[in-house]
This record gives sequence, C-alpha cells and structure tokens, in this order.
Amino acid sequence: MERLKNKVAVVTGGARGIGKATAELFCREGASVIIWDLLEEGEETAAAIRSQGFICEFQKISTTDVEGIEKAVAGIIQKYEKIDILVNNAGITRDKTLLKMEQNEWQQVIDVNLTGVFNCTKAVAPFMVERQYGRILCASSINGVHGAFGQTNYAATKAGLIAMCRTWAKELGKYNITANAVAPGFIITDMTDAIPDDLKKGAIAQIPARRAGQPVDIANAYLFLASEEASFISGQVLGVNGGIAL
Repeated sequence: MERLKNKVAVVTGGARGIGKATAELFCREGASVIIWDLLEEGEETAAAIRSQGFICEFQKISTTDVEGIEKAVAGIIQKYEKIDILVNNAGITRDKTLLKMEQNEWQQVIDVNLTGVFNCTKAVAPFMVERQYGRILCASSINGVHGAFGQTNYAATKAGLIAMCRTWAKELGKYNITANAVAPGFIITDMTDAIPDDLKKGAIAQIPARRAGQPVDIANAYLFLASEEASFISGQVLGVNGGIAL
C-alpha cells in the first residue's frame, strides 16, 4: 500500500534511529525522501534505501543554519517542485539537573530542538501554502508532556514543540496544512544505548506493554499523520509509549 505515493518528504535527523526508520518507511510507502542531518552516515542510509529501488537523498544540513536550510529548500523545490511533508525529527540532549546545568548546555538544546524546528518549518511552510497542501510533523516526547528529572532543557523544548504545532494548526489549517506532534516514550535508539542495562530493565518493567519501543513504532505514527487518513487531524499530540502515560 503506497499511502505516500508521489509525495516529497524532508526528514531531519534522518541518518539513524527514528529518523532513519521514518525515511525507510516513507520510501516504501511511495515518497521521495530527502534526509537532512549533520552525520555523514546519512549518505549510507540514503544509499541503502536507493539500493532497494527508492528515491532518497542525503543533504548535510544543520537545523541551526538558516542560510543553509533556505538554500537546500530552494534546491528541492527546483528539482521536485514541492515539499509535501516535513518531519522535524532532529534533536539532541544535554542532560543535567537544574543546579548543575551550564548556560551553554541549555542553549545548545534550545538552538537545535526548538529554534531548529522553527527554522526548518519557516523555510518550508511558504511552499506548502503556495500548493495548498502540507503535513508538518514534530518529534516531541513523553518528557515534554510530563517533565523529566535532569531534563529542564530537553523537556522545555519538547513542550514548546507541542505549542508550536497547535499554533501552526490554527494559522495554516486554511491552506490544507496540518501540524501534529508525536510524543515517544522509551524507544531503543543511539540515545538510549548509553543508559545502564539495569536502568533500562527498570524502565521497561514500568511499561504496560512490557517492552521498549522501536524506531519503527514512531515511524508508523509519523506515517499515519502524514497520510490522507489523518487529513482531519491537526494540532494534536500522539503519544507512542506502550501505555506508560495515560
């Protein structure tokens, strides 16, 4: 089933983890995907997807580089004539408690996770408006809804993304553009690899589904919200967490 047939999608942070799974799934569903990432392995991801007969490109882009983003968007429009879907998936962590967090650790996370999403959406949205169609998706987090110890910066950005999506839903809805957030729970990614095994087991034990999430679980949520099946869903937060937060 090609739910994204003939669509053009940009996936930030698409080199690995959730972004990689999203790029792969979107391509299988018929989309042409452009991966934006600073990691060089983004080219390996794109090449592997292309080897399966799909259309996928990698562009080395920082979401904090406004000029680079605008140039990349102009190139995509010139080649594909449109951008239908923007998945604002890129994000970083710099975890520390409030009393230990340095100013630069706060600012780095704000710059990438919040301002970076604004930069990308600001650059892409006018072309969605012009074509009267768009799907804007943002990677929030369960911690953006409920908070988390040691994540003042991260939780603040993920909560901010929810407010941004709700605002964009109001502003852009008349142009047939939806804006939604996905709030993952505990997902096995490179970020969670650094967590000690005993803490991982403890976290999984609290999840009603009795397993950690996989990147494809989030990719499936993105796919649904990007599809025509979700055309009347906007300004919402879809929790994908195995039931740990109700």
